[in-house]
Amino acid sequence: MHELAYIPSPTRSVWHLGPLPVRAYALCIVAGVLLAIWFTIQRWRARGGTSEEIWDIAGWAVLFGILGGRLYHVVSDPELYFEGKPGTSPVDALKIWDGGLGIWGAVALGTLGAWIGCRRKGVRLTAFADAAAPGVVIAQAIGRWGNYFNNELYGGRTDLPWKLQIHDLSITTGTSSRVIGYFQPTFLYESLWDVWLGVALLIVDRRRRLGRGNVMALYVMGYTVGRAWIEALRTDHANHILGLRLNDWTSLLVFLGALIWFVRHGGFRAAQEPIHITGRAPAGAGKMEGTPEEAATHAGRDHRSA
Repeated sequence: MHELAYIPSPTRSVWHLGPLPVRAYALCIVAGVLLAIWFTIQRWRARGGTSEEIWDIAGWAVLFGILGGRLYHVVSDPELYFEGKPGTSPVDALKIWDGGLGIWGAVALGTLGAWIGCRRKGVRLTAFADAAAPGVVIAQAIGRWGNYFNNELYGGRTDLPWKLQIHDLSITTGTSSRVIGYFQPTFLYESLWDVWLGVALLIVDRRRRLGRGNVMALYVMGYTVGRAWIEALRTDHANHILGLRLNDWTSLLVFLGALIWFVRHGGFRAAQEPIHITGRAPAGAGKMEGTPEEAATHAGRDHRSA
């Protein structure tokens, strides 16, 4: 009988440059963050903002987002760190490099960080969120490959041709050669879903030029829908409430909140708002140099680049 194909997984997730460990999980997170910032800068410039504003706001958003993601992970699964089981330690809760970031904590505190940055720069949070949303979900698509390198967060056993080979990877050494089985590649499902969602957001926003936080609301609704069916395939440890994983309940509540926001703020008819708080736009923001004809050409080019 012809042997089914499979997706091979890495047998190493850590490389050492002298005494410095370089972890694939961290590299994926950093790559995703940098790409998200690049996307946001392009869209922000097309709206009349500056790249300096995005770098300043992103610093706050990324710092708070990583902190929030780790807090959500630890609070939602405290038994992994605080119940004194063999091989666990409260100190491990600080080891973010070993993996473990909860998306909802990252979004919640990341939004708080972005709000702080926006207030400091005189930028409207909703305008920044709309510009950032497509880049954020693309960053998530890249970040999921960190789970691939860590051989973690996979689904149930399967014989599908695209089944994922999983190794018994050591968190300490980041290496393994022993295969433990073949499973649903949920990291890949979510990565592909995120890429599709990011492209869809770009297309919808280009055609509708949405504002008032509605691009971000569409991102939240789209992501939660995808996360719901992907979560149902996962078999990793999770706390359950009334038979559903905690992340499913969180996704449901977040989806409803985003839907209410979207409907109350104009839906697909919402128009873009000024990106700066009245009277606080920095000098030169939103201005074009050159003749009126050159400015019009530049504006059209920026519109297409969004």
